[in-house]
Amino acid sequence: MPLTLTDLLTRQLEPQGAATALVYQDACVSYSELDNESRRVARGLAQLGIGEGDRVALWLPNVPAWLACFFACARLGAIVVAVNTRFRSGEIADIVGRSAAKALVFWPDFRDIDFAGVLSEVQPDALHALHTLIAYDESPAEIARPAIIGRPVVRYRDLTSLPALDNDNARAGAGCIIFTTSGTTRAPKFVLHDQASITRHARDMAKAFAFDAADAAILLTVPLCGVLGFCNATAALAAGRPLIMLPTFNAHAAVKAIRAHRITHLSAVSDIVAKLLAAAPEAIPFPSLRMVIGARSGQAAPAQARGLMLMGVYGMSEVQAMISLHKLTDAPEQRELGGGKLIAPEARVRARNPSTGEILAHGTSGELEFLVPSAMAGYFGDAAATDAVLTSDGYLKSGDLGYTTADNAFIFQSRIGDVLRLAGFLVNPLEIEAVLDTHPALRASQVVGIDGPHGTRAVAFVIAEPDVTFDAAEIAAYCARRIAKFKVPEHVIVIDAFPITPSANGNKVQKAKLRELAHAMLTADGRAATTIVSGAP
Repeated sequence: MPLTLTDLLTRQLEPQGAATALVYQDACVSYSELDNESRRVARGLAQLGIGEGDRVALWLPNVPAWLACFFACARLGAIVVAVNTRFRSGEIADIVGRSAAKALVFWPDFRDIDFAGVLSEVQPDALHALHTLIAYDESPAEIARPAIIGRPVVRYRDLTSLPALDNDNARAGAGCIIFTTSGTTRAPKFVLHDQASITRHARDMAKAFAFDAADAAILLTVPLCGVLGFCNATAALAAGRPLIMLPTFNAHAAVKAIRAHRITHLSAVSDIVAKLLAAAPEAIPFPSLRMVIGARSGQAAPAQARGLMLMGVYGMSEVQAMISLHKLTDAPEQRELGGGKLIAPEARVRARNPSTGEILAHGTSGELEFLVPSAMAGYFGDAAATDAVLTSDGYLKSGDLGYTTADNAFIFQSRIGDVLRLAGFLVNPLEIEAVLDTHPALRASQVVGIDGPHGTRAVAFVIAEPDVTFDAAEIAAYCARRIAKFKVPEHVIVIDAFPITPSANGNKVQKAKLRELAHAMLTADGRAATTIVSGAP
């Protein structure tokens, strides 16, 4: 079993070094070429002063250079800081500054976004440890890059022209990557994983999800800066199968890639499935696809009618992604649920009553806790936060509501903070949202709870279909016919767009801000029947 990231990559060289590891822009990169580029970049980083324990921020889309830099840092014993390309100056200042990254790799002109301009907006002293910027580009021209915020800019292609580095400082217990949590109410925490947790989980995923099938081909549709995209990539490399990379998701490019490379697996977040099916009108558009990893409520059955087998999974930065799996033979309604059986043989899960501390019986909802080999090493630079999230016997508290079906299987329901207590019952807001989303006049909904003298009230924020009017009482009656009366929202507020936090795995709605907005718009004793408040900001 590979214990370091160098092991994970180089173990593919003997049997199939000439085999395709990556496909990007119709060009194939073999395992040998990926290994060689990573060792050249490692020498370049070492010459820039990057060594064991140092941080290197990757602010790149899905390109082979991302993975080459990752393996280069692992060889040096350095730590990659994964940065979302959608982040802007405030987020860059916080993440690159707090992580004390010494170098940042970026694509100055990607998608015509002025990344250099974004960097120039950052106060230089916020990036106190940063001494080098590394510019990646795909232009054939030799472009000289001026200094930005007083830091020299080195060309990535110059690093790749150096002799390959043979020295290997990779260690199983060495930190190798930091993911930022996508918290919506506070600064993100830095989730640090070591090389052993990454390589072990990559092997487990390759086997459990059949990435190691002789004809498997994996399409990377989600960003490498998040755990879902990253885990797809490491599992494909551990399996020795080709990873087809799109810089960012584009439905028409994805359709072309699925057909050209006979893709068998891809991950889907947000509306990726809907966009793929809209771009391919055939009854069964993708016969090669065996599994779509990720599902939304109500999505699996209609997708299966068109030949797509959607698989609900579970993940979080602290335990990586795809740690569980349903059976392909399960009914669509079961497969689309988050959770399933944990893929690591020794992994365990339990649910705890967050109020009493009691470990709950199977089928009873509580906070999910995980004991898995894919768990993080800790929160980088925050020992207190690490201690707070771990139990005395080593389980990791997820902050998620769910229930177990066995000692190694579970169903995820929602974030603990989003659960509503209505009329004395715990209610998952997703249950109410699923009903609202089926109303023909509504495009999307989010449900939150606000407290008042008579207990918690459910408030629905909705985005209406264009040029559609609807009656408040009719919305209430529509819900009441489908869910218990105590779950029917007391207020429905029309909003143009939900406040969001950008995330590598799709935008996340800031429910805390919706709760603040509901409090601001509704009086504390407002207990009238469902109302429509138009023109919400």
